[in-house]
Amino acid sequence: MKIASYNIRKAVGLDRRRDPARILKVLNGIAADVVMLQEADLRLGARPAAIPRFLISQETDYEVVDLAVNDVSLGWHGNAVLLRRGLEAQSVKRLDLPGLEPRGAVLVEVGGMTLVGAHLGLMRRYRLLQMTAIREELSGREARAFIAGDFNEWSDIRGYEPWERDFRLVLPGRSYHAARPFVALDGFAYGTGLALDGMGVERSGPARVASDHLPIWAELGPG
Repeated sequence: MKIASYNIRKAVGLDRRRDPARILKVLNGIAADVVMLQEADLRLGARPAAIPRFLISQETDYEVVDLAVNDVSLGWHGNAVLLRRGLEAQSVKRLDLPGLEPRGAVLVEVGGMTLVGAHLGLMRRYRLLQMTAIREELSGREARAFIAGDFNEWSDIRGYEPWERDFRLVLPGRSYHAARPFVALDGFAYGTGLALDGMGVERSGPARVASDHLPIWAELGPG
């Protein structure tokens, strides 16, 4: 299974244009089975989707996992999950995360795995609390859990302590800033029941301008 994670910055590119179709073109190029999106909804009001559902249906082979609490959003706290048609979510859960700023994570059971999409906070002390909350939610399911998202950690050697015992952390490469990537803010963490067969950062074509982050991807196999 191929999984991608992408902070789409509400579909606003480096040219300051909101272009949902460009985001979908990037996703089609990656051709993942599962896509974890961050900043998939606008922040104001009812948090309308940054990418219209009809456009996703029209331009891709993806379906939106039912995570929103209203009729206008794609996800929860901006975290959305797309599944390739033919895949089915056995269960879903929305998780509130601690911190000064509103943050959340989403959990989706697919193919015997627990997939977690998260956009962690800007301050490390709150990120550590948020990682702890995710770890506790996954208690008993760690082996086949896969966490993906914008972790917002600028260090690649510390800051992930709550996950170190139960998960393997991988940072596919520098994903921010898209114009000149210099830090790996986006990453994956996974349990011992899974194996990583490959990973990377998508740097080609419209990915360079579609958002301020570059998307990352991983190929998963049995552990």
